[in-house]
Amino acid sequence: MLLIHQLPPKPDYSRVKVWRRLQALGAVAIKNSVYVLPGNEQTREDFQWLQKEIESLGGEATVCEARFVDGLSDEQLHGLFRAARDSDYVQIADEARELLELPAAPERRDELRHSLRRLQKRLAQVEALDYFGAQGRAAVTSLLRRLEAALADGTAPAAGGRLDQYRERTWVTRRDIRVDRMACAWLIRRAIDPQARFRFVEEADYRPEEGELGFDMASAEFTHEGDRCSFETLLQRFGLEEPALLAIGEIIHDLDLKDGKYGRDETAGIAALLAGIGSDGSDMERLERSAIVFDALRTGLSR
Repeated sequence: MLLIHQLPPKPDYSRVKVWRRLQALGAVAIKNSVYVLPGNEQTREDFQWLQKEIESLGGEATVCEARFVDGLSDEQLHGLFRAARDSDYVQIADEARELLELPAAPERRDELRHSLRRLQKRLAQVEALDYFGAQGRAAVTSLLRRLEAALADGTAPAAGGRLDQYRERTWVTRRDIRVDRMACAWLIRRAIDPQARFRFVEEADYRPEEGELGFDMASAEFTHEGDRCSFETLLQRFGLEEPALLAIGEIIHDLDLKDGKYGRDETAGIAALLAGIGSDGSDMERLERSAIVFDALRTGLSR
């Protein structure tokens, strides 16, 4: 279903008003002033009401059903919708993670509950517009459940101290693992979930299954946060403070983010080793070979 419209250049608020309405419907732009929704009776009605609103603002609008015979494929269109919803999910996830960082002190409990309800309401709104199953939904749902559980039992919402909930799980990340993902998988096995199973996926096609935990993906539960790489996020979220692990985190940070923040002497050598490991072999083979490097590095840094 397409909405093709044109608005007069002034007043500016007309354009803002229409843009907000389109966002509220979950429509995505395929060209300037050309927006698309999945075709059904409800979306047809939504676009027709918006058409009347545009015309009342002095603009022109046409609503039509369309079948693309060239250019965008159906899968590409679906990808646009999923990307838009994933962006919404990431925003909610970022806010949820900020709340999980806060101490669940009694005097803040009401404030946290209010924030949780607001995020739950926002999630429900986004889910209603998630026409093609964006992958970010599962991670957000998991984060909000963690926050809800923490508020219910009065415990701090951080992952640390509740490792039993993260044991014997399937951990999912992107295929073709490199530095940060190699390091994360090693850390998970050594310090979080010794019986962890790993699955490597194409991120664009990934649909989370029940009980899976994602890492180092855009909408994963454990991923980049602020200026932290995913390895550092795992250290922080699970309260891992062993000096050798923190030092490895500094090395991985510089290799992954390339900002030279820590400048450790070991970084160049580890970069060469991991580049060699990442040049061939399956993801599981890379995981196992890199684990030998990280085990040795941990031992060396512990002396």
